[in-house]
Amino acid sequence: MEATRLQKLSAAATRIRMAVVEGTFRAKSGHPGGSLSIADMLAYLYTEELRIDPKNPNWADRDRFVMSKGHCAPALYGALALRGFFPEEEIKSLRHIGAMLQGHPCMTTTPGVDMSTGSLGQGVSTAVGMALAAKLDGKDYRAYAILGDGEIQEGQVWEAAMFAAHKKLSNLCVIVDNNDLQIDGTMDEVNSPYPIPEKFVAFGFNVVEIDGHDFDEIEAALSAARACTDKPTAIVMKTVKGKGVSFMENQVGWHGKGPNAEEYETAMQELRAALAAIEEG
Repeated sequence: MEATRLQKLSAAATRIRMAVVEGTFRAKSGHPGGSLSIADMLAYLYTEELRIDPKNPNWADRDRFVMSKGHCAPALYGALALRGFFPEEEIKSLRHIGAMLQGHPCMTTTPGVDMSTGSLGQGVSTAVGMALAAKLDGKDYRAYAILGDGEIQEGQVWEAAMFAAHKKLSNLCVIVDNNDLQIDGTMDEVNSPYPIPEKFVAFGFNVVEIDGHDFDEIEAALSAARACTDKPTAIVMKTVKGKGVSFMENQVGWHGKGPNAEEYETAMQELRAALAAIEEG
């Protein structure tokens, strides 16, 4: 990837991470860990991949995106604000009563949100429905969904996967955020879903494994998904929970709490420094 594109994507991912920290600090709650781990993928999706129009959020022929792990809404909101769906100032009102941005995505109140999510396992099923609708209507839009690795412990995920493969929904791209931590500990400690790629292969998916923080690998994986014309694709991306904030990285305690004032300042200093280094080239 050329340097200018890499710089643009890296800056976008860092700004999304800043929005995550800002929002969860202002809310005094939320889920920063898993939001930070998907910032790079969201930066690519909303900067280069998705066919969307912020001026017409309900455009019938837009690509659809579902944040199946809905508790990671802070990252989605950061991406939507960055793309221009609403002012970045809205991030500061996260989870406040009456605010546009609540703890889980809501399609009736937030521009750019294609599906209300929060009950784990259900989001991917709606993405499957979106992909099927496109096929039935002869449309060329695509459906994308990000799932957590803890989320795929839900049986409904695999019912949806079985249906998607049966219907040959090649316009569906399922992205698994494999950061190996969920609310109560590591995947192995709680209820291991491993091996994840092999399971999706067994369910009839085209599977691509990547480093979820490497933009070259993200780009290649999404390109491979578009190129696959006879089955749905699962991108299994290895990530670091809390990525980009040193004291949050690989710490299960940051699954579901907001930073205090001191932690907020430390995190924002790190991210501002990272952004400055990126912009300086």
